[in-house]
Amino acid sequence: MTATTVQTLGGSDERLARVLDLAVRVRDLGAEIGLPYIAASADISSPEPMLGPDGLPLAETTFEWLDAGLRYWRDRSFALRAPFILAARYAADPFFYHEGRFSSWRPLPRLEAIAVREAAEDFGVAAAIIAPAYLTGGVIGAVVWASAKPVPDLPALYEARADQLHGAALRLVSAYRDGVGDDAPLARLTKREIQCLKWAAAGKTDADIGQIIGISGPTVRFHVQNAALKLRVAGRAQAIHRATGLGYLGSAA
Repeated sequence: MTATTVQTLGGSDERLARVLDLAVRVRDLGAEIGLPYIAASADISSPEPMLGPDGLPLAETTFEWLDAGLRYWRDRSFALRAPFILAARYAADPFFYHEGRFSSWRPLPRLEAIAVREAAEDFGVAAAIIAPAYLTGGVIGAVVWASAKPVPDLPALYEARADQLHGAALRLVSAYRDGVGDDAPLARLTKREIQCLKWAAAGKTDADIGQIIGISGPTVRFHVQNAALKLRVAGRAQAIHRATGLGYLGSAA
């Protein structure tokens, strides 16, 4: 995390206190269920660690990991190599690692196909519950509760506590993102702006979009540019990305 971010976090004692309280809650839940080792990220696309009120990584002050020497939060390529992070990109609700494979409460073929046993053994993980935290703007956070020893009743534990763990992860990551985010006004797109961005996301040109929805090409450009201004981004591609992250466009045009 940069000095600027630390300064941003430091702007609200109430926010900082809330984040620390939620981090302690996440830690205590892990101890309570026999998965005491915690790894948490507010944004799995970023190598920057979550910081506490003192500006130090929570991984150093509040959470403990199985291998104290691993210091995963200082490894800028860790998120690209860790199967737990890869799996969080393909499951929006909690899942668990048990007997060498990922599982969930329902069949998830993409999740179950991820080769995780070897990496988990390298990291010293024998059992874990992972709670992704999908946030507005397309950001994905995650919290991992892990154990160095097998937990024979892990599927039952997951069934009983997954919702509680998911809630704790969402609160922690959301509160942290609130602390580092900006206070930009809400972006409200019009029906036409959404239509134009949806078709643009599908690869259509301005002329194509104009013909599809019955307006001129220049008018299409006007709507796309206006949407970009509202979303506080530059250009069509960024407008599509931002609008998708805010749920305006869905997964397809």
